[in-house]
Amino acid sequence: MNADALPRPRSLWVDTAPAPDRGGRPLPDEAEVVVLGAGIAGLTTAYLLARAGRTVAVLEAREVGAGVSGHTTAKLTTQHAVKYEPLERHRGAEAAARYAASQAAALEWIADTATELGIDCGFARRDSFVYTTEPGRTDLLRREAEAAQRAGLPASYVDDVDLDVPAAGAVRFAKQAQFHPRRWLLGLADAIERHGGQVLEGIRALGVEEQPAPTVHTNRGALRARDIVVATHYPILDRGLYFARLDPVRDLVVAGPVPGDRTPAAMYLDERTHRSVRAFAANAESLAIVGGAHYRTGARVDVAARYAELADWATARIGLRRITHRWSAHDMSTPDSVPFVGRYHPFARHLWVATGFGQWGMTGGTAAGLLLRDLLLDKENPATGLYDPNRFDLRSAPAVVKDNATVANYFAGDHLRALGKSDVDDLAPGTARVARTGATVVAAYRSPEGELHTVGAHCTHLGCLVAFNNAERTWDCPCHGSRFEVDGTVIQGPATRPLRKLES
Repeated sequence: MNADALPRPRSLWVDTAPAPDRGGRPLPDEAEVVVLGAGIAGLTTAYLLARAGRTVAVLEAREVGAGVSGHTTAKLTTQHAVKYEPLERHRGAEAAARYAASQAAALEWIADTATELGIDCGFARRDSFVYTTEPGRTDLLRREAEAAQRAGLPASYVDDVDLDVPAAGAVRFAKQAQFHPRRWLLGLADAIERHGGQVLEGIRALGVEEQPAPTVHTNRGALRARDIVVATHYPILDRGLYFARLDPVRDLVVAGPVPGDRTPAAMYLDERTHRSVRAFAANAESLAIVGGAHYRTGARVDVAARYAELADWATARIGLRRITHRWSAHDMSTPDSVPFVGRYHPFARHLWVATGFGQWGMTGGTAAGLLLRDLLLDKENPATGLYDPNRFDLRSAPAVVKDNATVANYFAGDHLRALGKSDVDDLAPGTARVARTGATVVAAYRSPEGELHTVGAHCTHLGCLVAFNNAERTWDCPCHGSRFEVDGTVIQGPATRPLRKLES
């Protein structure tokens, strides 16, 4: 499929769940708990604490559920690719069992709370499968099924899946679920407000002070708190060295109608390519949602071509009649593949973090909210040590070294490449370039209408050079995953300041 034939990037979840405007509301002077980020981790934490009687304010730079949580495939499952065999091998059977229990509790909490609050989020039970098309990898899946069983999960090994793929074997998890994430998040936001909390949009956190009193500094002023929860996907504060311990990855997603007899009956994932498949019903039409084609955020790849390749696979294998929506999902992975949830750094007393969900943020973010609720209310939680952001494991050190070597390569190599390009005036419409003009490295983009946009090419987080995403027309940082509009506006952190505007 030609990339130009695809629709403009737009999340199906955002498109099918209109939201009230929570922008323009006044920033309060203080709140007991300030939560940064209105995604699934932030809103779950805020709802649980508001329900427990705390005064809560949620600050969101954009809109509720319009960030990472609104750009997922929205599987609610404890099956996180091949997870339990390596987790049991590296951290022991108890760690695998605690991870499984926390994720299962998150899934069931969503099921129960959706019913209790009457949130119409399309929650539906489905089996989940991780399959392989390579006969040589079936032993790995057998070991994964056995490890998941030991962890207490409803796992089994099967020889095939009900999908038009040459599966050699699969791990099946029974009675998992899928839902509409934005509808769920909008329901949580309403519930927070009914419990006296505030959800404020269009307010970007710029920094946090821990002493003498916890304070959030924003583009609209300062807000004092007793506790601050940073649930901004990528932590915006460099204390804790999260930028050195998180690996930013993007997955692409396409969706469209399929014939009724080809509607996916379950949820599926290829363990090697990470192609993901699930169904969704909209306006009496059966849709399939297909994800995959992942790459490191900001890598120099032809993203538009990857979308086209994914669309071709979805058309051939799943039967999509046409592509109605496409979007990309941005996530972070930790060195040991277990999220960071807890105290922001070893000396923090009132600063908390939730990040690193490794593409499984629907149960992962919910589990984070349940854990943070207990931590802030001084309750025991058996998963505290497992998710501790300040843990250190020598077995994770090679992954940290490898990722930071990748960052160093981008930092040095991209500057060298920019030295050889010094002209942006000859840019064709719809194209972009990073080039050096005099002493300045410029990120230049010429719109299809011929307008030239030029901004400073150094990411405002730690100075790496951005790269152009030709599918979404954004400047993305390959070092730590910050993303910017072509005019320099911040889309996603850890950067909090826009790229410097230049005269074009």
